[in-house]
Amino acid sequence: MSFEIIPAIDLLDGSCVRLLHGDFDQCKVYDLDANRLAMSYAEQGAGWLHVVDLAASRDGAKADIRPLLRLLETAPQAVQTGGGVRDRNDVRLRLEAGADRVVVGSICAGEPERFAGWLEDIGPERLVAALDVQIDELGTPWPRTHGWTRDAGHDLWQLLAFLSDKGLKHVLCTDISKDGAMRGPNVELYRTVSERYPELEVQASGGVSGLKDLGELSRSGAASAITGKALLEGAFTVAEALEYLR
Repeated sequence: MSFEIIPAIDLLDGSCVRLLHGDFDQCKVYDLDANRLAMSYAEQGAGWLHVVDLAASRDGAKADIRPLLRLLETAPQAVQTGGGVRDRNDVRLRLEAGADRVVVGSICAGEPERFAGWLEDIGPERLVAALDVQIDELGTPWPRTHGWTRDAGHDLWQLLAFLSDKGLKHVLCTDISKDGAMRGPNVELYRTVSERYPELEVQASGGVSGLKDLGELSRSGAASAITGKALLEGAFTVAEALEYLR
């Protein structure tokens, strides 16, 4: 299995943005068209795109998700998308609009039994468990929910043991201390997840700052790396990353 780079686009009120540590008060807006950006990433060779609808995360059912739906309709590559996914209807709406996988955050971490039912009904190929973790002083990762404001009540290893037993295939793991900071990823976290659960396809997220980080992640056992800010800030291009990884 070859290591993939998955470019990320965060949508907020129709704009491409990046948050620092998930904080809406630390939001940088980029003067870029999301649809053209998706096309550029595809032309450079990215087979997947990761799209987060921050408006849906923030506003719930009141959110205007039309920018997301337009992007799902026009993006030439496969797309996985998350943000504001709270029930089965949210999953189905995105799949029917053209998403290939739907990324589920707070529900899978905070209500794992409920998410296990989605895995059974919708299928593990169509769902990604997005686990945002905080590392304690002993090195134990603890999933956080609801914009990182709540503890899920179990550590990452307890949660993955349960979900992998229920058929989980794709897990997106973020060390929240690294998110949006471009200070290097938590490579050891992904190495440990991959060693403990070799059946999972691990997506590494948070902290990628340069090509060297991608090289380290490719040797960690992770299946892919999601990178948003490094691409938007010009640290490297998708084409450069793919050439480097080759």
